[in-house]
Amino acid sequence: MAERREILPELLKLPAHERARLATELVQSLDESEDPDAAAAWLEELDRRAREVVSGTAKLEDWTEVRRRIELRLRAR
Repeated sequence: MAERREILPELLKLPAHERARLATELVQSLDESEDPDAAAAWLEELDRRAREVVSGTAKLEDWTEVRRRIELRLRAR
């Protein structure tokens, strides 16, 4: 416990991007059931979507409208 109390203040001094990287690694370390096939599939999907955005073939929506639809769905529950 003492180690955690000592290290946390030091970690909080890191730049935001380093803290974010560290937080990501810590959270990932909690999930011991990572499926390498699923991870590869998600990377392929992200690449496909990025290519569609860059090429202009993706159907993009305004965040304000998407958020409004989500809020309406949640209220309807």
